[in-house]
Amino acid sequence: MLSSFSSHWHYVWLVAASFIAGVMNAMAGGGSFISFPAMLSMGVLPIQANATNTVALWPGQVTSVAALRKDLRRDLLPVVLGASVLGGVSGAVVLLKTKQVTFMHLVPWLLLVASLLFGISGPVSRWLKARSTHAHGERKIPMVPLALVLLPVCFYIGYFGAGAGFLIMTALALFGMEKMHELNAMKVTAACVSNLSAVVTFIFSGAILWHYCLISMVFAGVGGYVGAQYARRMSADVLRTIVVITGMVMAGYFFWRNG
Repeated sequence: MLSSFSSHWHYVWLVAASFIAGVMNAMAGGGSFISFPAMLSMGVLPIQANATNTVALWPGQVTSVAALRKDLRRDLLPVVLGASVLGGVSGAVVLLKTKQVTFMHLVPWLLLVASLLFGISGPVSRWLKARSTHAHGERKIPMVPLALVLLPVCFYIGYFGAGAGFLIMTALALFGMEKMHELNAMKVTAACVSNLSAVVTFIFSGAILWHYCLISMVFAGVGGYVGAQYARRMSADVLRTIVVITGMVMAGYFFWRNG
């Protein structure tokens, strides 16, 4: 009876965490900091938990791409999509070949790195916006160097992914893209395609636990809808601080758990 009670509470936590993750992703990102540990709490092995969580949260990215499609830089799409597919698939394959115990020991470090990435994304975003206001037209962007820089970022997205979005924006900006709305559209597209490539790889490998995935997907979708209604009413700095603190707390928990 105690075991049954505990199991019910784990499901309640998965539902709540998925909803919160959807809200966080709609407002600032970082939903995986909540939903991934919740998936682990169901007794799912670490790699399968990460794969299942990636699939569950991916549909929310599709709607963002649809909303931003008019801002895409068509001339850069072949390079960005190519790097996204290659990086996303290779990251997912490497994840699936990683030993469970090795990945579990990497989890707190991955969460810590992702938290730090979110932490510095604020100043970088302000720099990008300031740069955008002084833009004087499009510059020619070197395709091969851009692809070589985007590839490891997209690999990281396929392997774990949290906090990588602004790295894509920074890379594009450093190579000459200056308009903020184009940077954001290309970021969302690269992240979505990288995750889609990982999702397809995970599905074909049989790494997804669909009964948990569907629960998380539904409630993350509901959370995303709710979060979108309030996203513009809250301070970006406050939201980012919440995400960073959440990530740090989860990283600390897994350092303690692995210790």
